[in-house]
Amino acid sequence: MPVGGLLPLFGSPAGGSLGGGLGGGGGGRKGSGPAAFRLTEKFVLLLVFSAFITLCFGAIFFLPDSSKLLSGVLFHSSPALQPAADHKLGPGARVEDTAEGRARRREEGAPRDPAAALEDNLARIRENHERALREAKETLQKLPEEIQRDILLEKEKVAQDQLRDKEPFRGLPQVNFVPPIGVESREPADADVREKRAKIKEMMQHAWNNYKGYAWGLNELKPISKEGHSSSLFGNIKGATIVDALDTLFIMEMKNEFQEAKSWIEENLDFNVNAEISVFEVNIRFVGGLLSAYYLSGEEIFRKKAVELGVKLLPAFHTPSGIPWALLNMKSGIGRNWPWASGGSSILAEFGTLHLEFMHLSHLSGDPIFAEKVMNIRKVLNKLEKPEGLYPNYLNPSSGQWGQHHVSVGGLGDSFYEYLLKAWLMSDKTDLEAKKMYFDAVQAIETHLIRKSSSGLTYIAEWKGGLLEHKMGHLTCFAGGMFALGADGAPESLAQHYLKLGAEIARTCHESYNRTFMKLGPEAFRFDGGVEAIATRQNEKYYILRPEVIETYMYMWRLTHDPKYRKWAWEAVEALESHCRVNGGYSGLRDVYLLRESYDDVQQSFFLAETLKYLYLIFSDDDLLPLEHWIFNTEAHLLPVLRKDKKEVEVKEK
Repeated sequence: MPVGGLLPLFGSPAGGSLGGGLGGGGGGRKGSGPAAFRLTEKFVLLLVFSAFITLCFGAIFFLPDSSKLLSGVLFHSSPALQPAADHKLGPGARVEDTAEGRARRREEGAPRDPAAALEDNLARIRENHERALREAKETLQKLPEEIQRDILLEKEKVAQDQLRDKEPFRGLPQVNFVPPIGVESREPADADVREKRAKIKEMMQHAWNNYKGYAWGLNELKPISKEGHSSSLFGNIKGATIVDALDTLFIMEMKNEFQEAKSWIEENLDFNVNAEISVFEVNIRFVGGLLSAYYLSGEEIFRKKAVELGVKLLPAFHTPSGIPWALLNMKSGIGRNWPWASGGSSILAEFGTLHLEFMHLSHLSGDPIFAEKVMNIRKVLNKLEKPEGLYPNYLNPSSGQWGQHHVSVGGLGDSFYEYLLKAWLMSDKTDLEAKKMYFDAVQAIETHLIRKSSSGLTYIAEWKGGLLEHKMGHLTCFAGGMFALGADGAPESLAQHYLKLGAEIARTCHESYNRTFMKLGPEAFRFDGGVEAIATRQNEKYYILRPEVIETYMYMWRLTHDPKYRKWAWEAVEALESHCRVNGGYSGLRDVYLLRESYDDVQQSFFLAETLKYLYLIFSDDDLLPLEHWIFNTEAHLLPVLRKDKKEVEVKEK
């Protein structure tokens, strides 16, 4: 559109252009005619319109998920690739007009109507644009004094939070430690089972001794190079393998090694570091490991260190919504999110995997602040609408709104669902809110994500804005054990269904192992293009000593005693010994389909915390760590069920 069409006041009465109005005509400073403006007035009007246009375009760029919006507006992306937003039904609308109806048609193979898709995109753009303009207008209407006051109030709130966050560690209350149930291991009666369990303990000794010999005090071991390895996930905190292995050492009755680990923690474990850490990883490995070691041994140093670290993590929750940051500088208390995570969003599997540990921190410290932080996460989630009943992987901690509508029961989502179920179980089945959230989520997962391959393998796909990606990650394989563990709490008519679903997922994940040369599973496997349970992309063919498949075998064995789970577990032991064991420990593999090993040269701390622990339990009697008394966190660290009639310490009133 010509400028004159947009700004008619800037044209001369005689139809001259803006330039003519300024320099032509009678040669004076004013144009001829009653509608003429002085030069300064024209400049002011031009400035106002420029500001308005800048605001409009700026609003587009600051909308959530702006990359999708811009691609639809500026680059004319194909409408079929743009997932439409969810809209409530208006008067006279049909279900086929909703996002649910469109997703159903896509899943059934019906083609989308391009005109309808375009209209959906335009409607979404208009809605988002109007919302952004309203928000911008509200901000612009505030006086400078109001903005300054808001800033000061926010600073004061943060300062108060920081002061309160330091309170729990001023002194821990006395605790009457109760000896744990089911931690003394008996030798299995069956000689073959006994021999296999002894072999798994020897594997633990091999992994531990090499870590001690080549990387003692560092986070992890490089077993080929025979030196230490430290991931940036832990910042400058040291000793990840030591803390992660504590409870495995204890239940395997490696008493000397446990005492060595305890001594190192007393003398060297330091959280006063000026470094950025992953809140999620430090919580599940360090907080979880320390809590577990305390509950098993009663050694006060573990409780003290766990609460000290919990206090250090509290500043991560200093966001407008209370949804914690993914990354936290341990000294400054400044947090941020991964730059790749949907416009600065927090990740569901990270902020949703704090609940078990933080409830126990309140239980052992007597301070409710830890429990309050994680219960607020629930409050935020329960206020949000769930697309098709599903939980997207991304949530913006500033706005408290979902980011991209990408749903996964594998990476980015996995342990959120696990912790809903285990929060209910850990509460002695009194946390009915967690139970409802879990079963509602599982129902949505069954409806929208769980599919069967042409040969009958059950798998869990990923959901991206209504479109399914027929890929299942190794991380997703934990879900077989989760479904089986939750079966007892399901309605009676569904209990056997969930146990069967767990068995089907276990079978699929076993197939992903069995279809490789190494007999160890890839990082992800696909069900498309005639391929089933096989990795088709090079960057998905690696194995890093992950535990999720073994974890599901453990739960399925405990709950069914079907001998095939012990058989499959022993197949995994043989594969680990054949392909991952080296002189300096155990190494991950770059490609499980190759005829010769290509090592990644890392012995992950979770190999000692999870993989070997679950294997050991499969070949132990059920009275070692009975499931009715113990909950495993997502790093396989042991947390006791909090009986409703028993308190370790009195929780302080607010």
